[in-house]
Amino acid sequence: MHPRRPDGFDGLGYRGGARDEQGFGGAFPARSFSSGSDLSHWVTTPPDIPGSRNLHWGEKSPPYGAPAPSTPLEGPAEEPFPGGSSSGGVQGQSSEQLNRFAGFGIGLASLFTENVLAHPCIVLRRQCQVNYHARHYHLTPFTVINIMYSFNKTQGPRALWKGMGSTFIVQGVTLGAEGIISEFTPLPREISHKWNPKQIGEHLLLKSLTYMVAMPFYSASLIETVQSEIIRDNTGILECVKEGIGRVMGLGVPHSKRLLPLLSLIFPTVLHGVLHYIISSAIQKFVLLILKRKTYSSHLPESTSPVQSMLDAYFPELIANFAASLCSDVILYPLETVLHRLHIQGTRTIIDNTDLGYEVLPINTQYEGMRDCINTIRQEEGMLGFYKGFGAVIIQYTLHAAVLQITKIIYSTLLQNSV
Repeated sequence: MHPRRPDGFDGLGYRGGARDEQGFGGAFPARSFSSGSDLSHWVTTPPDIPGSRNLHWGEKSPPYGAPAPSTPLEGPAEEPFPGGSSSGGVQGQSSEQLNRFAGFGIGLASLFTENVLAHPCIVLRRQCQVNYHARHYHLTPFTVINIMYSFNKTQGPRALWKGMGSTFIVQGVTLGAEGIISEFTPLPREISHKWNPKQIGEHLLLKSLTYMVAMPFYSASLIETVQSEIIRDNTGILECVKEGIGRVMGLGVPHSKRLLPLLSLIFPTVLHGVLHYIISSAIQKFVLLILKRKTYSSHLPESTSPVQSMLDAYFPELIANFAASLCSDVILYPLETVLHRLHIQGTRTIIDNTDLGYEVLPINTQYEGMRDCINTIRQEEGMLGFYKGFGAVIIQYTLHAAVLQITKIIYSTLLQNSV
């Protein structure tokens, strides 16, 4: 069996042909080489194709139609910029190494912000969502900061970072399940540029099956993030896997009769996951297209500095990911509230009191399903009840935006010092 791989690698600093066309390759028109004079000017070691990325940082290809300088064929070609060839080569290599290192650092900083720095916001946000007793909805970041301080004061820092290991396990299970299903089924893991409705349907079916496989582990992770640290036992890293398998097999910690079966949770879980994927993907591609067009039209090839070129190569994708996550979380926040309440029901989970910052509260909801949960929240808590803990989302993405901006400033400073 031949493994199916994505058509193009979508990693940091690379986006297939689009970046080459708009970043460097599209800046210079193609030119055919038919005469010996052209070859005597263009050919170097290695060959310097106009519009290619074989140039060292700081070098420029001559514009189209410019007369070739009369240089003898014998001997080394003159340097296009001041300085010796050895210094230019060392400088180009150092800039390239710094570029690779900075690209890795930018991606690492983004992942750290999304999964570690923002985890306290995720913990408080989920606790507010499942707390139907709460009178304070924490719709603004000011009340959220106050309650975070109270939790840290009474329970210690662990109260804000609980369940972080289980979130990584859920992400690993999701990626692993998606890869395995795509290997043994004809469902595509990536959508090609020449897509059709059938391909999109099969791709979304793959996503749906992936969310179904990860669903019991997501429930276990949710319990770990909202369970109060006051009554919580010291659990291991793999406790999430144990609880997820036990939820499927009907084993493990005893649950109450109000526990909803996994079959009842499939529809809201898959609905939330697929909608989140569709919205984030659409917004990401839209924002990335706008940023690339803006970058291409605002920077002329002759005036674009190497620093700006490298910034334009990395940060549009990070900004697009940031905007996609923000918009999808905001749009689907009410559905996420309903989903978390259905997953937590009947698990005998005890959460912190988000009104006082101390004491604990049991979860004793009796929703019959997704529709009953929506109607109950609207009748008893009002429409704002779907947005409990929304201030934590504001803090989360404010921190994310600040880290991106600080990383951009550091990156620009390092590049300017190296050029």
